[in-house]
Amino acid sequence: MQVQRVVLNSRPGKNGVPVPGNFRLEETTLAPDLKDGEVLVRTLYLSVDPYMRCRMNEDTGADYLTPWQLSECVDGGGVGVVESSRCHTCAQGDVVTSFNWPWQTCAVMRGGGLRKVDSQLADGHLSYLLGAIGITGLTALLGVREKGNVTKGANQTMVVSGAAGACGSIAGQIGRLDGCVRVAGLCGSDEKCRVLVEDLGFSAAINYRQEDVATRLKECCADGIDVYFDNVGGAISDTVIAQMNNGGHVILCGQISQYNKDVPYPPPLSEEIQETLRSKNITRERFTVLNYMNKADAALYELSQWVKSGQIKVLETVVKGIENMGDAFCSMMKGGNIGKQIIKISE
Repeated sequence: MQVQRVVLNSRPGKNGVPVPGNFRLEETTLAPDLKDGEVLVRTLYLSVDPYMRCRMNEDTGADYLTPWQLSECVDGGGVGVVESSRCHTCAQGDVVTSFNWPWQTCAVMRGGGLRKVDSQLADGHLSYLLGAIGITGLTALLGVREKGNVTKGANQTMVVSGAAGACGSIAGQIGRLDGCVRVAGLCGSDEKCRVLVEDLGFSAAINYRQEDVATRLKECCADGIDVYFDNVGGAISDTVIAQMNNGGHVILCGQISQYNKDVPYPPPLSEEIQETLRSKNITRERFTVLNYMNKADAALYELSQWVKSGQIKVLETVVKGIENMGDAFCSMMKGGNIGKQIIKISE
């Protein structure tokens, strides 16, 4: 059986911005016979996400992430359908998902490494299983719940950076649903600002490319900032932290502004910001969703109910065709997506 796959063609330079040429499309052949425990899956959707930039390096900087190997098939979040099975937990027609799905049109995988999913969870939108009702939604929900200390009736203000991205767009809506009276989002275009306020119910949105972030934050968050969901790091985060209230909480989810740089994760903070955290007793703890997977099933059900009822609105940017994986990844790293960047591989 002839299939197409994407391999890592080259690594970006040390402080390198990824380019589509770092990836290569190849034809390969799958053996027709399955071994015991194996399944043949047809890929429906693949996900590209900021953390993957770390996997392009020889050393990912994170003990839970393995680097992609040169000339080998790239992998990440994927959802597909079982075409044939020699595994007792998977049957033909099952919808399955995995964090380590190969970037291939079809693949032979170990059935034990796949999670069978109820397509009703996503109301038929199977791509949501990679985003709002998948690892992205879990990161947003559990990040807010485990590290945000959001309390109904406490008159709290939340700020989200990378607010029009896959995780930020969900996190801000959860902050509002869980009781924050104000949720302000930082993003990189006027169109993204419009979507955050008009479609997702953010109180305010700030275009960091065009506006003075410190001044606008003072206007939008007159009572200071209690909770900061940080997806970007760098100078923007320093500006937010400087306006946080005593006893505030930083949810350290991602640092996309730093991923093309050769720095450790999380990147070091300036002395000034460290002093702000100390003097105001602000918690800033790294959040890794994989440490909370015992809460995943209940959280996914809650996310599913919110999406079905329209209380959480899902944003996606969908590109078609496995040949466009590299382009979609590089666009996402530059902020070309609104919501989750998804690649549709087959019907």
